[in-house]
Amino acid sequence: MPHGGKRKTGTGISRRSFLTTLGAGTVASGLIPGGKRGKAAAAEGSPGIVGPGEVSITLEINGKSQEVKVEPRVTLLDVLRNRLDLTGAKKVCDRGTCGACTVLLDGKAIYSCSLLAIEAQGHKITTIEGLGTPEQLSAMQAAFVHHDAQQCGFCTPGFVVACTAFVNAHANPTVEDIRAGLGGNLCRCGTYMGVTEAVLEAAKAMKGGA
Repeated sequence: MPHGGKRKTGTGISRRSFLTTLGAGTVASGLIPGGKRGKAAAAEGSPGIVGPGEVSITLEINGKSQEVKVEPRVTLLDVLRNRLDLTGAKKVCDRGTCGACTVLLDGKAIYSCSLLAIEAQGHKITTIEGLGTPEQLSAMQAAFVHHDAQQCGFCTPGFVVACTAFVNAHANPTVEDIRAGLGGNLCRCGTYMGVTEAVLEAAKAMKGGA
């Protein structure tokens, strides 16, 4: 196109400026709530959109149904700790890196700081509180105590949950398997040897089961 696409229209407006203005207006009409497009979306109800205020959600945690009201932006970790007083999962890095917030979602280990609570609906959530009690420890918890696989204890709940999921998926793990499989959990106290021994012992006791 000659002159770099700046051909004049009959109104004296260049083609490029016309298209630029048209594009900007189209985008604006979709963003401004009072526009026709915004009103139409509101009238239709937009069933896939919730918030930004609090909404009611139901979570199945440790075998119990829990109903809470949260903003859609709230993570599962914050709901567990701040709304339901399940403080075993720890908020450390809050970036899905350290593993201290690990919980089970349908039996699989996940970082609860990286999952929105609203997305956890319809799934079975298990926290460290649901694995055992002080009076009746799970096989993994007992193995952690036996091998002194904790020091400050801050990362321990996440490790126990992650180790439980790992052994459920790997009934007869080797030391190399354990090192590779639990690479997503960090211990700043360096209790990795104790954790490894605990997993080996618990694997024999659990035999692939919970």
